[in-house]
This record gives sequence, C-alpha cells and structure tokens, in this order.
Amino acid sequence: MESLIITTICLIFSLLSSFFLIRYWIRIARRNKFVGRDMNKYKKKLVPESGGLVVIISIIISIFIYIFFKTFILKTDSHLIEVFALSITLLLACFVGFVDDILGWKKGISGWKRILITIPIAIPLMIINAGNSTMNLPFFGTINFGLLYPLIIIPLGFIGATNGFNLLAGYNGLETGLGIIIISILSFIAFINNQYWLTLIGGIIVIALIVFYCFNQFPAKIFPGDSLTFGIGAAIACFAILGNMEKIALILFIPFIIEGILKTRSKFKADNFGRPRKDGSLRAPYRKNYSLTHITLKCLKKIKPSHRVYEKNVTYSLIILEIIIAILALIYIL
Repeated sequence: MESLIITTICLIFSLLSSFFLIRYWIRIARRNKFVGRDMNKYKKKLVPESGGLVVIISIIISIFIYIFFKTFILKTDSHLIEVFALSITLLLACFVGFVDDILGWKKGISGWKRILITIPIAIPLMIINAGNSTMNLPFFGTINFGLLYPLIIIPLGFIGATNGFNLLAGYNGLETGLGIIIISILSFIAFINNQYWLTLIGGIIVIALIVFYCFNQFPAKIFPGDSLTFGIGAAIACFAILGNMEKIALILFIPFIIEGILKTRSKFKADNFGRPRKDGSLRAPYRKNYSLTHITLKCLKKIKPSHRVYEKNVTYSLIILEIIIAILALIYIL
C-alpha cells in the first residue's frame, strides 16, 4: 500500500511540475528572445527553444522525491546507486544538449566533437559497472565481455543512443512522441521482469513527456531542443543497460538506425525539414532521400496524389511506424 501511494505521489508530481515549469519556461524564453524558427512553417514563426531543460529538471526532482520516500518511509537502499547514476546521466545529457541549443542548431557542436562530448554522459553507469557483461549474440552465442562492457560497450551505447535519437527530429511533436512510445515499452518490459523501481522511473519520464507533448504537438508552442533529445536518448540507453534490455532497445531504435544510414548519403549536411507552401503543406526538399521524413513526405504524396501533405501527417506517420515496431518487438520478446 505504501509503495502504491509513493508511486502515485511521484507520478502526480511529475505531471504537475512539468506542466507549470513548461508554461513558466515558455514565458521566460519569449521574454529573453531565446527562440528558434519553426522551419516547417511558411512564415517561419518564432517558438521558445530548449523546453527539454525544464522537462529533465522536473524528472530529476520527481526521482529525488522517490529516493526520499524510499529512504525515509520504506527504509530501503535497494537500487539507490543505480537510481543516482541514472539521474546524473540525465543531467549530463541535458547539460550537453543545452550547450548545443545555446550555440544554435546551425552553429552548434557538430561532427566528431559531438561524439566526443557525449562520452562523459556514460561515465556514471561505467563507474558503477551497470548492466550484465554477458550477452547472447546472433551467430556468436553467449559472450562475456568482462571489462570491455563498461569500458567500451556502454560508452558506445550512449554515443549511439544520444546522437541517434537526435537525428530524427525537426517536426512538431515528433521527438517527444517517439520518446513516449520507446520509454513506455521499456518500462513495461521492466515491469514484467519485476524491475519495479525502473518501471516507476519510466513512468515519471513518460508522464513528463506526455505533458510536454501537449505543448510541443502541432502547432508547437515550444521546441524540445537537444537538451531533451539527448536526455531521451540517454534515458533509453540507461533502460537498456540497467534493465538488460539491449536487444529490445535496438529493435525499437530501428527508425533511428535507418535515419543514420540515410544521413550518411549527404554526409549529415541535409536537413529533415520539408519545403513549406503558403497553405501550410510541405513538399519534399530534395530529389534524393536523406531522411525518413523525406521518404514519408513522398510516400504520403503517392498514396493520395490529389492531397497535399502537412507537417502533422509526417509526424503521425512516423509515430505509427514506431508503434508498429514496438508491437513487433513485444511479440518477439514475449
């Protein structure tokens, strides 16, 4: 009963704190002209940036409330090290992303520098030797990576998760919607594996993301920024490692893997954005496809040639794609 009450309090706090902090941040960002252009809109309206900063803060405070109740009410220290490591990881990811937001999406950290700067995000989980170093790989069977797991595999996982999740972005509600689905599935798997502490943290994250989605969906009142995309990517890596869910996380990450492959065709120089028309519809920006968003624009146009494609159509299509992948992943794992 006590655990249920604590869970409810943490989830309600995540909902309320994220709601009020996001609204406050929108006002502050507008007042200080910390805004970015909505590139999929014809008039390129200005929208408050880096909403991920307050979302991550809300998540961290909610997690600390959970730690407080766990320590003083339930009087247990089980998994506290892992919880603190996850919290520090989210803060580091948010900080790195926020620095990139400040520098701007055109002048921000790029190339190999971005890869290097995301390595420290993995340090908290590296130093606690999180996860299971024994993995069952296709064609190779069961392999114990030993020290290679915390020293090599964990950093590579964070580099891939943070930078990969950041690739498929730029459409109102897209990053947040995809994050909600992936974290929800990982939290559900943690639940059926009796990892209730990880499920609760997942619930805290998902609630905060749902609230943010209400402000970020088309037409967006606030942008997530790299502070949120890096944060969500880091959270996915944490769940995969702490919950020993590397396989399921990799399956859920398929759209981002495809996005990375497509981006290499333009040497990561092509934008995801469409070319907006006066009526708000979008057309494909390039003859070739350098992003899943480009493929989606063209596919939707081919399905209904007489209809024009709008930003929300692209967002919903990619979210549905992720839902289908999530269902297939659950069928595979269960």
